[in-house]
Amino acid sequence: MSADTEATETTRLAPERMPYINRELSWLAFNARVLEEAWDETNPLLERVKFLSIFGNNLDEFFMIRVSGLQAQRTAGIADIVADGLTPIEALDQIAIEVARLSALAQDCWKELRRLLKRQRIEVVGYEELSETEKTYLARFFEDEVFPTLTPLAVDHGHPFPHISNLSLNLAIVVNDPQRGQRFARMKIPATFPRLVPTGQTTRFVWIEEVIAHHVGTLFPGLEAVAVYPFRVTRDADIEIQEDETEDLLRAIEADINKRHFGFVTRLEVTEAMPEYIRTLLIGGLEMDPRNLVATGASLGGELGYSSLMELMKVDRPDIKDKPHVPRLPAALSSGQEIFGAISAGDILLHHPYDSFAPVLALVEAAARDPHVLAIKQTLYRVGANSPLIPALIASRDVDTQVAVLVELKARFDEQNNIAWARQLEQAGVHVVYGLIGLKTHSKCLLIVRKEASGIKRYVHFGTGNYNATTARFYTDLGLLTCDPELGADVTDLFNYLTGYSRQTKFRKLLVAPINLRQEIARRIQRETEHARAGRPAHLIFQMNALVDPEIIALLYDASRAGVKIELIIRGICCLLPGLPGWSENIRVISIVGRFLEHARIFYFENGGSGSSELYAGSADLMQRNLDRRVEVVFPIENPKIKAHVVKKILATLLADNVQTRELKSDGSYERLRPQDRKRRDAQILFQRTGQRR
Repeated sequence: MSADTEATETTRLAPERMPYINRELSWLAFNARVLEEAWDETNPLLERVKFLSIFGNNLDEFFMIRVSGLQAQRTAGIADIVADGLTPIEALDQIAIEVARLSALAQDCWKELRRLLKRQRIEVVGYEELSETEKTYLARFFEDEVFPTLTPLAVDHGHPFPHISNLSLNLAIVVNDPQRGQRFARMKIPATFPRLVPTGQTTRFVWIEEVIAHHVGTLFPGLEAVAVYPFRVTRDADIEIQEDETEDLLRAIEADINKRHFGFVTRLEVTEAMPEYIRTLLIGGLEMDPRNLVATGASLGGELGYSSLMELMKVDRPDIKDKPHVPRLPAALSSGQEIFGAISAGDILLHHPYDSFAPVLALVEAAARDPHVLAIKQTLYRVGANSPLIPALIASRDVDTQVAVLVELKARFDEQNNIAWARQLEQAGVHVVYGLIGLKTHSKCLLIVRKEASGIKRYVHFGTGNYNATTARFYTDLGLLTCDPELGADVTDLFNYLTGYSRQTKFRKLLVAPINLRQEIARRIQRETEHARAGRPAHLIFQMNALVDPEIIALLYDASRAGVKIELIIRGICCLLPGLPGWSENIRVISIVGRFLEHARIFYFENGGSGSSELYAGSADLMQRNLDRRVEVVFPIENPKIKAHVVKKILATLLADNVQTRELKSDGSYERLRPQDRKRRDAQILFQRTGQRR
């Protein structure tokens, strides 16, 4: 098996409709590209294991959020046909086929990686492969640490079927009672222990479920444990808050986080070895749709939940990992000049992770210490568990500095972190708001108001990514530091819109969802279309994570038909189909999947040429949720030097990549580019190597 075993299935198009690829199938094609990285022999071995883990984690979230929605529609009998031409049942059927195909590839991939790891003296072994010394070591580990934490739960007339939490790994245990015959018990494997347990040697591991299964008889004195079968449950985790009906949003979200453990079962993973009567018992006990059961070829040896393989990245083997990347400082910030002076001298572009995230932290910390700073305002979406920003914001709170932070409590899977930060900030006296009813605040903005000799001056940071120092090391994003007066005034209006009562409908330069972003992006695409029809230069280059919105896709098809050259760099979901006669001959779509997660959103409009082009970046993908149901900010990049750098260096380098690029074909498949005799151009490596100081 090789990396060429990629998703080449033709994606079904909506009949007699605008060409539109099913969103879920497009997402699965993206996850197939992630899996390709695990097969790719040019990646260091432990990085390949990491990609397999990411593939598994992605699939878990897919079932928790996207598949759960379709299953709920199926249960409710909803048969609506959407833009892709599929009913929920049809979509689920196609998803099941593709998930089964990818899961089989993932299983083969793990077998190959396990073989290669063994060559590197990193072994994941079955219990039967252990030496007597290792078994003795693990018996002691089980008795001293694991046994006291285990709780076998009987299932019979006197013991109701226990609740089984989301993403939990469990054992179905069949025991023989000499007096009552065969009995059944369920046991959850505690998440407090590593899934991969060292056997007494630092680079030799066994799955914890095998350790427990081997000693499970000690939990049933006087009975015989005759069979043990692992299983894993995935539940619906899509929280829906009735914001207009709750008096305390924070408490409502806290309550709904707990409900994630009780959502309906979207997937029950079992092994093929599990007998039918045990499967039937689990399906009944879980009160689940039997169509949501997935049987894999996995043995007891740990192939339920590939996300756990990330634990192998802790092995101290730098020779089979990516070389450490050291971010640089842009030239404007490397001279030692204080940061307010550097920004006053001109706009500064940050290209993460190649440029350090430290200047953003330094700006907040400098503002916290500066007696001339009158106000600090910031949006926080996914700030992370150990953010250095929070102490800086707390330190800035004094009688003379107004500090206001919008913490988005509804950031999926980050709610608990954000609740904790919100409470900590509030306790320190920071003004904390939670956003607007019915909208997530996904924008990335920081405003610092400073009193200077010339008067009040506003310093702004915009980003395409989160204020998260950890993800900034491996997400590719753009940030702009500026003191442009009009942008500063726009951000002031934005925060008034977010924190107070405002019916803001216009901004000077910013494009803001849901106020004007959809209309302004649409207007610019239509303007490009008119330029092409009039024979003027017309060119669109968009980079984003996802392109889903049918209205925007229809406009891009119109632009293509008019002759606009359209180049789309879309890492994940793309519902548009390029290269179709009469629809999209002038559209090229590529996806880059590599060491760093391509996360930036950039929008270039040539606008007839003659130096009138426009360049924007921001937080929004072109999806209905971003355009209509979130607060998003897309900001202009107007500095000629920075603008040229983004277009001619960043976007051009990405478009020329022939190593990590997959191109979307007109039949819906993705084809990985191969350099062959041409020079290898790996955009991410080039960005690391070239310095490209501004």
